[in-house]
Amino acid sequence: MNLGLMRHAERCIRCGFCLEACPTYKLTGQETLSPRGRIRLITSVMADGLPLSTDIVDSIDLCLGCRACETACPSAVRYGAIVEGFRAHIEDSGVRARMQGGAKRGLIEAMERPAAFAASLSAAAQAHRIAGVPSMPGPVARALSGRADDPALVPITPVHPRVGRLPDFSPAVGERRFTVCVLQGCVMRVMYHHVNLATLRVLQRLGCDVICPPDLACCGALDLHAGLHEAGRARARAFLDALRPYAFDAFVVNSAGCGSTLREYAEVLADDPVWAEAACSFSRRVRDVAEFVWAEALGADASRLETARLDATVTYHDACHLAHGQGITEAPRRLLQAIPGVRILDLSESDMCCGSAGTYNLTQPGMARRLLDRKVANIAATGAEIVAMGNPGCMAWIDTGLRSAGISTRVMHTIEVLDEAFGSIRPAAAEASDHR
Repeated sequence: MNLGLMRHAERCIRCGFCLEACPTYKLTGQETLSPRGRIRLITSVMADGLPLSTDIVDSIDLCLGCRACETACPSAVRYGAIVEGFRAHIEDSGVRARMQGGAKRGLIEAMERPAAFAASLSAAAQAHRIAGVPSMPGPVARALSGRADDPALVPITPVHPRVGRLPDFSPAVGERRFTVCVLQGCVMRVMYHHVNLATLRVLQRLGCDVICPPDLACCGALDLHAGLHEAGRARARAFLDALRPYAFDAFVVNSAGCGSTLREYAEVLADDPVWAEAACSFSRRVRDVAEFVWAEALGADASRLETARLDATVTYHDACHLAHGQGITEAPRRLLQAIPGVRILDLSESDMCCGSAGTYNLTQPGMARRLLDRKVANIAATGAEIVAMGNPGCMAWIDTGLRSAGISTRVMHTIEVLDEAFGSIRPAAAEASDHR
C-alpha cells in the first residue's frame, strides 16, 4: 500500500457513520467487521508494525468491497482503494494458505476467460441436475473459503451458458446521433448475452452506431478488487491497447463492477508513463448504460419513450458498484419510471449488498447466503413482478435466491426492461447470432 493511501486512511475520524451502512457490521455487530474497524487494523499493520495474523486476514476477506461506507462517510475516506491496496499486501505477504490463494486466482482466471467460464458453469449445472443441490464440490469449496463446513451455493441461471458475441459494428436506426463502444463483458457474454442484445437494440433504436471490438478482453476488475494489482494493471493496459483503433463518443457498460473499475483506470495507471494519459482520456468517456440512455440518448426527456409500454410492477436493486462505486442511483430509476405502464415499488434496503460481490459468494459462502436471504425477503415483500438491476453478478445471485425460495419475481437488467417495453419492433441489424 502506498503512502498516499495510508494518508487517506488517516482521514477516518471514527465517527461511526459507516457502521449502519456496512452489511457485515449490520449482521454481526463486530467492530472488526466494520469499515472503521478494518481501517484501524490496516493502519496497525502498515504503520505500527502489527503482525499480519489470520484474524486480520479473515476480517478483510469478509469485507464485500461494496463501498456503501464511502457513500455514508462525511470525511470522503476512500475505503475501497484502501482495502484493495491492503488486499494486495495480503496476497504478496505469503500469509494465505497456498491452496486457498491458488484456488482464488484460478477462479478469477476462469471467470476472465469466457469459454472456460461457460464450460465451468455447464459442469456446475450438470452437477446440480444430478445432485439436486446447486453447491460447489467439497474440495473446491474448501480450497476457496478455507473452511470445510460451509459449502458454497453456485448461481445457476435458467439460460444455458454459452459465449455470445455481438457484431463488430451495428449501425444506428434512423439518424446517427452518437457513436458508442460497448463492453460485452466476461460474465455478461456468458450468462446474459440476451442482455447484451437488448443493450444493442436499445442503443441502435436511440440513434447510436455501436462498436464492439472483437479483441477486447477482460478489463481487470476482478483482479483489482481481489488485490491482484499487477495482473489487473496488465489487463488494463491490454484493454486500452485494444481500443486504440476506435473512435467513439462514449464507452457504454452494462456491468456495474466493470464500469466502476473502468472509471478508475486513470488512477489504476496513474504512474504508468506510457498509459496514464490514455487512461485519463478513456475514463472520462465511460458511461453506465442506464446513465447514458437516460441522460444523453434520451436527454432526460420521457416523451422520447412514448412508443414504449410495459404494464408491470417493478422494484429496483442498487448494485453496489453502480450506487456506491459510481454514484449512480437516480438515472436507472428515472429511466424505469419514464416507461409508460411501469409502476415502481420501493425496495427496503435497496442499496444493501446482496452478497454476490464478484467472487464473494464462493469465497465467503456463509455471509453471502445471509445477505441473499435478507435481499430475497425484501424483494418478496414488495410483491413486484420484476426486480431490475444493473450488474450480472447480482442478477445471477438474486435469481438463484428467488428461485430457491419459490418466488416468481423476474430478475431483469434495467436496459432489458426498456427493451421489452419497446415490444416486438426489432431493428433488423440488431439481431446478432450467438457463437459458441
